[in-house]
Amino acid sequence: MIPLLAIAAWSGTGKTTLLKRLIPELCALGLRPGLIKHTHHDMDVDKPGKDSYELRKAGAAQTIVASEQRWALMTETPEKPELDLTWLVSRMDASKLDLVLVEGFKT
Repeated sequence: MIPLLAIAAWSGTGKTTLLKRLIPELCALGLRPGLIKHTHHDMDVDKPGKDSYELRKAGAAQTIVASEQRWALMTETPEKPELDLTWLVSRMDASKLDLVLVEGFKT
């Protein structure tokens, strides 16, 4: 399994600020960090009015939006299962990462 470094604290305490400074430092050392960010808020990767958004809202259980620069997989979870960090990490491509930074997931 890919090594994890978790940063968990209350909202507004500087987790994102710390990670925004840490990630470039890790990259400068030749490391390839991944990131998993937990949020308690509803969120959308795409935007209303875009085709991917409209098709996902039409009922697609999973949607991949892809370009030459990046791709994103969105999976609908209407049953709202408890998030499993190990499972989420397993969705990442370990061959492209040296470690995974985790923001949030405090209990």
